[in-house]
Amino acid sequence: MINQYPLWKYLLLIGAIFLAILYALPNGFGDDPAIDISVKTTAIMAPDIQDKIKQSLLAHQIPHLSIDPQQENILVRFSSTDDQLKARDILKTTLGDDYTVALNLAPKTPRWLQMLNAHPMKLGLDLRGGVHFLLDVDTQTVVTAREEGDLTNMIADMRDKQIRYSQAFRQDKNLVFQFRDQETLDKATDLLKRSFTDYTFDKSTHPDFSITANFTPVAITAITNYAVDQNMTTLTNRVNELGVSEALVQRQGQTQISIDLPGIQDTARAKDLIGKTATLRFHLVDSDANIQNAISGNVPLGSRLYQYEKTPIVLKNQVVLTGASITYATAIMGENGRPGVSIRLGGGGESLFSRITAENVHKLLAVVYVEDNPQTQIIHGQSVITHQQKENVISAATIEGPLGNNFEITNLSDMKYAQNLALLLRSGALTASVNFVQERTIGPTLGAANIKKGLYSLLVGSLAVMLFMLFYYRLFGLVANLALIVNMLFILAILSLLGATLTLPGIAAIVLNVGMAVDANVLIYERIREEIRNGVSPQASIHAGYERAFSTIIDANVTTLIVSLILFALGGSVVKGFAITLTIGILTSMVTAIFFTRALVNLFYGGRPVKKISIGIRLPSHSR
Repeated sequence: MINQYPLWKYLLLIGAIFLAILYALPNGFGDDPAIDISVKTTAIMAPDIQDKIKQSLLAHQIPHLSIDPQQENILVRFSSTDDQLKARDILKTTLGDDYTVALNLAPKTPRWLQMLNAHPMKLGLDLRGGVHFLLDVDTQTVVTAREEGDLTNMIADMRDKQIRYSQAFRQDKNLVFQFRDQETLDKATDLLKRSFTDYTFDKSTHPDFSITANFTPVAITAITNYAVDQNMTTLTNRVNELGVSEALVQRQGQTQISIDLPGIQDTARAKDLIGKTATLRFHLVDSDANIQNAISGNVPLGSRLYQYEKTPIVLKNQVVLTGASITYATAIMGENGRPGVSIRLGGGGESLFSRITAENVHKLLAVVYVEDNPQTQIIHGQSVITHQQKENVISAATIEGPLGNNFEITNLSDMKYAQNLALLLRSGALTASVNFVQERTIGPTLGAANIKKGLYSLLVGSLAVMLFMLFYYRLFGLVANLALIVNMLFILAILSLLGATLTLPGIAAIVLNVGMAVDANVLIYERIREEIRNGVSPQASIHAGYERAFSTIIDANVTTLIVSLILFALGGSVVKGFAITLTIGILTSMVTAIFFTRALVNLFYGGRPVKKISIGIRLPSHSR
């Protein structure tokens, strides 16, 4: 029996190992302290921003390594953390409120590796240090607000159709309408069923003529999901305002949101910023106002001066609509080929909005984004957080006709701006409060200690396994050890290529995979030794070992893979990190333990007659 691989298999394995080394390599270069500068949603990055940054750093004698423009941000590198912190404070003051200045760690990956999309893995909260929050979203508030808004709209629809009712009220999560006769009851039921498809309507004639409306389970699920997603959008924006790079905001379970803020140690400030409120207001533009007089301070009574795209604009003080009335907003491409935003109302106040817009057709309607910004001040020697409102005009569009429950803001500059506007509209429409149910702070020293202990455990575990394999299986053990090293290279390369975040559970999964990776080789080698004990020749034993152990290895790994996928599907963020790393390790270990070791064994013993092999057992005298 001759064991020999064709040339293309060797070339394939060599190519795979080369790519693994290439994409695992960035993890060995380390990081530079850096500052990530990005423009806020409602602003535009100035063309001379790089010169402004450079001049500011030179003026304050802060040395920097480089200023690198990225796709949507600018990265400034420094040689020390002290320079990084000084520069952050200076640039925050210099660049103003239109820019977010975030502390970051910039990988030292060479340019040629970056061009190949080779980047290092990100470090999770437990390895880098920072703050973790778990928030619970009060989705019932959103459902209640939607029911109350729909109750108002149902009443308005029946009035428009001259359907008279005796009472209409909300009771125990139900909307109840009472009528005087059967005919009116039937008319109202037909009307409401056509207009409000998210409800089920139950008619009753005893003790009176009434309709009971309930949300369908599908509608409640959709409202809940939208509320949580809406909160995630808002919280992501607020986290960005903290100046945190690589923050993680993700859904956990049905109504909870997990937030990881790497590098942040000020828990009180983080909680205050995350928990702040933001709203929207719709105002009519005062087209009769004289802009020059308003700039001089002579603003008409009942109006106020704002800035829109760095241009003065005068808005009337009357609030036509608030963001609480918006239940949905999404970016669209209008019929005229220009981007826009489609908006759906349902939170109350629609009748006033419809009437005012009908009276002001062809006039401008402005959207003002109002944000509550906490400010830290020193009062009587103590740090006190005060709240200031910041108002930005984010849109001013012409009213083409009376606006009802569904309307569009059209003729926006580009699709990205439309998407940002829809995002702000959804953020402003946030009505679900969040409760902090868990918070945890991990210091940077503890994060460094976690890395050290994790790598130490990986090193000790790998060394113990390698020594056992080498002592017990000799040359075949050396082959298994080489496969183990290649397997870890594959894991690092795939995690880096996927942009995954390495956490302490991820390191635990890699350590676990060290033992699992050689387990396949133990099955193969023991099968080979059993064949040799039975007097089978070395070449035939090698062939039988790999062929007959293959199905057992597949079965064992598939069962582990099923458990890993279940952990990923049902587990939280920590368990997901473990499951992802374990899944990748299972798949790569099957490749290295079976095909890579077989290739090396074939190089050593294949293609020629062999009388003995180094596998930790003596050949019997009657072997053939």
